[in-house]
Amino acid sequence: MIGDRLAAIVGAGNYFAPEVIEPRYLEDETSGTSGQPAGLVRPASTEELSRIMAACNDVGQPVVVQGGRTGMTRAALPRDGELVISLERMNKITDVDPVAGTLVAGAGVPLEAAQQAAEDAGLRLAVDIGSRGSCTIGGMIATNAGGTQVYRHGMMRDQVLGLEAVLADGTIISSMQPMLKNNAGYDLKQILIGCEGTLGIVTKALLRLRPAASGYETALCGLPSYDAVIALLGVMERRCSGRLAAYEVMWRNFFDRTIAPGALPDPFDQPHQFYVLVETEGFEDGILPTVLSLALEDGLIDDALVARSGLDRDRFWAYRDYVGEITRAMKIVEPFDVGAPLADLGRLVERIEREFEDQLPGSRSVFFGHIADGNLHVAIELPDEDQRIVSERIVYDAVRDIGGTVSAEHGIGMLKRDWLGHSRSAEEIALMRRLRAAFDPKGILNPGRIFAQEDHS
Repeated sequence: MIGDRLAAIVGAGNYFAPEVIEPRYLEDETSGTSGQPAGLVRPASTEELSRIMAACNDVGQPVVVQGGRTGMTRAALPRDGELVISLERMNKITDVDPVAGTLVAGAGVPLEAAQQAAEDAGLRLAVDIGSRGSCTIGGMIATNAGGTQVYRHGMMRDQVLGLEAVLADGTIISSMQPMLKNNAGYDLKQILIGCEGTLGIVTKALLRLRPAASGYETALCGLPSYDAVIALLGVMERRCSGRLAAYEVMWRNFFDRTIAPGALPDPFDQPHQFYVLVETEGFEDGILPTVLSLALEDGLIDDALVARSGLDRDRFWAYRDYVGEITRAMKIVEPFDVGAPLADLGRLVERIEREFEDQLPGSRSVFFGHIADGNLHVAIELPDEDQRIVSERIVYDAVRDIGGTVSAEHGIGMLKRDWLGHSRSAEEIALMRRLRAAFDPKGILNPGRIFAQEDHS
């Protein structure tokens, strides 16, 4: 039996039959319903994973790969009959090189641990998301994660110099060269980044580190309109000479939840329609207060609070990071991560809000996002589970009509697979399917993710 074969590879203590799998492997951030997996295996090395996949490929055993289970599309939630492969034991950080500005991290390394290793070397890993303490490097690469530093430093793929991965048949692909330039044939790592584990399983990554920031200037601003939000962004881009590090926008319905009774204190004397958390990197000469003073005179902003200490900076970021508390308080929550042209985001939100109100009475929604890179997040609290499909149709139809994308940084997984055609043409999807079939002819790697129906017979 394959279970005996897997136990012989990883040791009896790291193979688990279906009836003894801990509940945490059957749960994710979306509170989705798990199927009945065929078992759970926890490899500790690339070589063990290679042997596991060779065994699964021999018998056509489908697998689902797990990292920190912090994804928002149910890609890591097991379905009936799938073998769960947890990469949590592949959690070593090695080869931190402060001269080259690189480190090597296993797929199971939490983001926060990699950030700390970079900081200990006097550098930094310039990507950050709210689940930094539990999300893993492998999962971030699989979804091409974004976060709050994308505008200045790029998505996860911009931090990856090299990869090691295991294919469906157990073949190990290793491209761990540290060069920024390498045009020797196809760049296979770029194909694997963002594939959500459907083309191969990332086991190790050579990550690019950046110099530590020499300083930050941070401000929390209140603005009267979305037009003012866009205008202030243009001012910041011109006046701050490429040093703009973050531009996080919170609609009033989001900010009101952060200052509700029992939440955070209201930092302003009066409410505003929009709130912007803006941060510049490397300035220590007070240019941000100067720019904001001019914006205040021009009527772009109604009020602004500038951080005067690291404590102030943390306090300002707490409002943006409060999203976890907001969504956890929602009984039935549907999260959305979409992208659209920057100038159209305000109009997109207005349409979605209007249709939520008309078609989903009793629902409550919040809007926020990175905005400078065209990324909008929506979270809606639904009165009934059956209304999920209505909320999805409202949001994704609006995104399609405005020429946006149904996924800016969370991936497709199982939750968005029926809507992939809203952002990709039939020809693009057909090519994606051909690529998947070439990498995984039997369709055993994360089947049913990205594509609604798969036929590899």
